[in-house]
Amino acid sequence: MAEIIGVVERLWRYPVKSTGGEQLDSVQVDERGLAGDRLYAVRDGAGKLGSGKNTRRFRRMDGLLRLGARLGHRLDGPVLLDPLGRPVTDPDTFLRAFLQLDDVELAREDAVSHFDQLPVSVLSTATLDWVREAAPCTVVDERRFRPNILLRTPPGTAPFVEDHWLGREATATGRAGPRLAFLRSSERCVMTGAPQPGLPHAPEILKAIFAAHDGHLDALAEVRRPGRLRLGDSLTLC
Repeated sequence: MAEIIGVVERLWRYPVKSTGGEQLDSVQVDERGLAGDRLYAVRDGAGKLGSGKNTRRFRRMDGLLRLGARLGHRLDGPVLLDPLGRPVTDPDTFLRAFLQLDDVELAREDAVSHFDQLPVSVLSTATLDWVREAAPCTVVDERRFRPNILLRTPPGTAPFVEDHWLGREATATGRAGPRLAFLRSSERCVMTGAPQPGLPHAPEILKAIFAAHDGHLDALAEVRRPGRLRLGDSLTLC
């Protein structure tokens, strides 16, 4: 049975993995995800990508969240922004000095995906409001969780409603809207509490999510049908 689960309140794209994102009014969504999302990353000499954690693919690079990025319509290279929001003219030189690492560069995605897991993250306002109540002594907004879509859910919606979407598909308003398949949720890491411009260090957020929901928060999706996504579009479960 079809069910409208919410309305797109904000759209976020992160042109450079693990740096701040940019808000969009509309965006093309294809099989890879939102056009230009995580298309670039900070890569070291061993091919590892700058992140908030150390894994086989990722290298922890503290401070990346203090930076920002925006992307032009042609997706031909991001503008890197320093912690004050100023454009950086020579990204590689700046990154090496800022991170104090001499083997890093800004690199476009090639054979190795820049995504941690799946290409589209959707977060409900019901869950975000719960986080605010669970961590009342710090500043909380969706930037802590880096969703692509912040979905305004109806009044009275329970937190972690995203769990009920898993295993189902949703379409956006209109015949040209994309179709998403919700498969699993993100397991959160220290990046949720890492400082960003306007957001102080807040480790209590991750503790609250682990205590209440085993560290998971959002719904991750694959794109089953490309399309245009806009602010104000509704998502309907199929």
